[in-house]
Amino acid sequence: MFRYSYEILVNKQNRLDKAFVPRPLVRPAIPFDASADDPKRLLEADAAQAAEELFAYAKAAGLSLWGISGYRPYSRQAEIYRNAADIRYVAPPGASEHQTGLALDVSCPRNSLELTESFAGTPEGQWLSKNAHLHGFILRYPREKEKITGYAWEPWHIRYVTKSLSLYLALTGLALEEWVTLHSPIRTRTSP
Repeated sequence: MFRYSYEILVNKQNRLDKAFVPRPLVRPAIPFDASADDPKRLLEADAAQAAEELFAYAKAAGLSLWGISGYRPYSRQAEIYRNAADIRYVAPPGASEHQTGLALDVSCPRNSLELTESFAGTPEGQWLSKNAHLHGFILRYPREKEKITGYAWEPWHIRYVTKSLSLYLALTGLALEEWVTLHSPIRTRTSP
């Protein structure tokens, strides 16, 4: 069994093993565009709790966030990658943060629950970009950081990293790759 910290860096250079499955995975009590038994409704337990808090604050502000995709096993990522029309938005298997259970794609009814750049222009997208860090999440693939993250801008993809790190990244404007390079010798996996 692998252990990891919430600061784990998963990208094209730092991949997870095919057998990696985060524990525990739970279903957060948030609106989700997926059937009740779909694994993409799952998140790592602390990330799920933070997502519930985030969504509750959005709802209190009169906004309607929806979960679109959370946990994704290696096998499902391999299938998505094989069928991708544009790999700028799709990670190879083992390189997807969704496999950690810490990533969540979100949208809203105003954006037809689609994962498109137009989400950023909705009230929900604007609120998320200003408030995600207050709940332990970062917008993982920010605009103008494509060369650093290796992925195109995704205003819908949030990643749980804890409140202290999310606040630090929001204040400094650093991408997770930059923070890891500057502040931590974190590896993707460690032995028990």
